[in-house]
Amino acid sequence: MMMKKFLSFVILCSLFSLVFAEKIMFSADGMTGQAGSSNSTTVLEGEAFVQTDTMKIQADRIELSGENYRVIIAEGNVTGQNLESAMEFECDTLSFDRTTKVATLQGNVSLKDKENNVTAKAQIIEYNQETDTAIMQIQINLKQKENECLGSYAIYLKQQQLLELSGNAQITQKNDTFRAQHISLNMETQEITLDGNVRGSVKETKNKEEKTSVPKENLKDE
Repeated sequence: MMMKKFLSFVILCSLFSLVFAEKIMFSADGMTGQAGSSNSTTVLEGEAFVQTDTMKIQADRIELSGENYRVIIAEGNVTGQNLESAMEFECDTLSFDRTTKVATLQGNVSLKDKENNVTAKAQIIEYNQETDTAIMQIQINLKQKENECLGSYAIYLKQQQLLELSGNAQITQKNDTFRAQHISLNMETQEITLDGNVRGSVKETKNKEEKTSVPKENLKDE
C-alpha cells in the first residue's frame, strides 16, 4: 500500500510539470514507461485509475500514449464517469481521445444518464463529450421512463432528449409495441414518429368499474 501511494505521488509530481491546458492524474499498483514525457507511452496495471478535468476511468489496465498523454486506452472491468454530464459507464474496453473529447466503449457496454434516468446497453457506444451525443451499435436496449427501445443502431442526443433508432427498431410503452425501419422518440413529450414498414399493437385497458357497471335504465325488475 505504501509503495502504491509513493508511486502515485511521484507520478502526480511529474504530471504537474507538464505544459498542458488540462491536468491528468493517475495511480496504479504498478507502472511501466515514463511519466511526464511530452510524447511517450505509460502503462498502468492493477487497480489502474485515471482522472482528467472531465473524466474518471478505472480498469485492470490503462495505457496512456501520444503527446501529453492524448490517448487513454483502458481494458478489463472498465468503469467511469463523465464529470460534466453525470454520465456513468461500464464496458470491456475504452479508448478516449482527450483532444477530440470522444470516447469509444466496446464490449458489454452500459451507459447511464443519471440526470435524465436513461439507461442504455449495446456492444459499441461512441460518446462525444462536446456535443453530448452517444452513437450506439449492435444489440441496443435503452430504457427511459416506461419506454424500452430496441435496435441495431441509435443516436441519443442528451441535451435535446431525442432518440433516433433504426435496424429492426422497436419501442414498447407499457402494453403497446411499435416497430418500423426508423423510429424517433422525443423523451420529454413521449411523442413517437415511425417511418418505413410500420407495424404496431396497442392493448386497450379499461377500468374494472367501467366494464362491470350497468346503467340503471337497463335494469329490469324480476
